[in-house]
This record gives sequence, structure tokens and C-alpha cells, in this order.
Amino acid sequence: MEADLSDFNIDAPRWDQCTFLGRVKHFFNITDPRTVLVPERELDWAKVMVEQSRMGTVPPGTQVEQLFYAKKLYDSAFHPDTGDKMNVIGRMSFQVPGGMIITGFMLQFYRTMPAVIFWQWVNQSFNALVNYTNRNAASPTSVRQMAVSYITATTTAVATAVGMNMLTKRAPPLVGRWVPFAAVAAANCVNIPMMRQQELIQGICVKDRNHNEIGHSRRAAAIGITQVVVSRITMAAPGMILLPVLMERLEKLRFVQRVRVLHAPLQVLLSGCFLIFMVPVACGLFPQQCELPVSYLEPELQDTIKAKYREPVPYVYFNKGL
Repeated sequence: MEADLSDFNIDAPRWDQCTFLGRVKHFFNITDPRTVLVPERELDWAKVMVEQSRMGTVPPGTQVEQLFYAKKLYDSAFHPDTGDKMNVIGRMSFQVPGGMIITGFMLQFYRTMPAVIFWQWVNQSFNALVNYTNRNAASPTSVRQMAVSYITATTTAVATAVGMNMLTKRAPPLVGRWVPFAAVAAANCVNIPMMRQQELIQGICVKDRNHNEIGHSRRAAAIGITQVVVSRITMAAPGMILLPVLMERLEKLRFVQRVRVLHAPLQVLLSGCFLIFMVPVACGLFPQQCELPVSYLEPELQDTIKAKYREPVPYVYFNKGL
């Protein structure tokens, strides 16, 4: 017997997005690194299935699990605002394979100045692409703004890493191992706001509960970007703080000392173990579709809402991005 899919809402969250656990389950699903390997043809099929489900024209014989799988692929590969296919490296599902390689090498090669500068540059190039790919697409960013934000964030990361390396030369070795995290945290505080500065200048698009656009709010943009910065730092923190402690102890073992060539691959592997859990956990810290009291908005936007709606509107909603 075929399932009745006439009332199936493919955009309804599979897990409760009002709870932290529900959001973590959701992001475990769509940040699954295996989706990076899904062929383009299958991704295009997923988009067609999602669009057909929205129109209520699902092909006969389609099962609910097929729709759930199609939505998983769609959410992992297509931008929530534009519906356009995102570049592979910028997708959140690429955070584990991409992040584990970069993090592992940053933690391994932290002693020499050229290595510090090179890996901080690689990391910020990766972050800039991820930030741009997962921005709120309702606020366009110019090439000049992207270039300025990229240069500023890279300079901040390199300056922090180089400066702290010089300050910690006489400190215990473990302190030196934490320098990459300090540089990454500092750069995130610059890279994300700079990459999304247009939202801070012109405001982020806010909508009512029926998804009708109301206007643009700079205050909402500031909240959304702050939450993204906190999430990104949280994503990196456990691996970049705990892994140096673990490696400090492992490198004292005779066996590990004999196979120095395996130190870098080991750190890459362990970084991946941290990231495979921390990516969904960090993304799930805050709802992607944020709810904000109208009373917190700019006075002029509050006046617009009062004039447009007869009934009081308690909240507005916006996509904070990832």
C-alpha cells in the first residue's frame, strides 16, 4: 500500500528545531561528510524531488524515506535562500574533511614562522570561502568587500599567530601549541563580520511567520553574525585545545618518538574525530531561523510593521546563516 504524501510538508523540520538536541540531529544529518561524494546527477534529482514535493506533484510510488533522503541532499548542497547549488568546499558537509586536514597541519607545524604563516593563510582562505558560501544571500556582497575581509582576516590570523609565537618562546611547550587556536579565534571575530559587513550596513532581511518579507534590520544582523562567530569558535575549540594536550603526552612515549613521520597524519585523524561531532554541535547551538521580538528592532522598522499589520506582530524571523 502506497503512503499518502498529499499532505507531506518536506520543509517541515524532521526534528524539533526549538531544542538543542533536535538541532544537533538536524545538522548531523545535513553535515554528513559522505554527502560530499554524492554525484551531481543525484543532487539534481534531490532538488527536483524537493521542488515536486513542494508543489504536491510527487511521482507515484515515492516513499517517505526517499523524500527525507532527497531533503538531506538538498539541504547539504543547496543554499537555503537562493536554492542554488553551493560549491563543494564551501558546504558545511565539507567542514570535517577540509577542517581536519587544515587543523591537523596547523597544530603540527606551529614552530617555524614560514609554516605558521602558510597554514594560517590556508585556513583563512578556507574560512572565507565557507563564510561566503553560507552567508545570508539576501544581502549581496561585492568583490571589493570580499577582498578586504579576506585580507583583513588573514592579516589578523597571521599577526596573532606570529605575535603569540614570539611571546611564548620561553613559555612551556604546551602553551605554544595553543597559539593556532588563539589565531583562529581572533580571525573568526574579524573574518565573519567583515565578509558579511553588508548585512551590518544595510540590515538582514526579516520576515513574518508566514515568510512574508517585512524589511531589513541591522540589529538582527548583529545578533545573527555574533551567533555564527560563537558557533565557529566553539567548533574549533575542543580539537585545538584538547588535542595539543593529548599530543604532548603521546610524544613522550618511545614508540611515538620513533615514528615522527606519523605525527601529522595522527593529528589530522584526531582532528577529524573531534570535528565529526563538533560541526553539528556547534551549528546547533542556535536556531538557523532566528526569532526576534519586534520590540528589539529599529524604531523605524517597528513603525513600518505597525502600519502594515492590523494585529500586533510579536516576532520577526530571519536566516542567520552558518
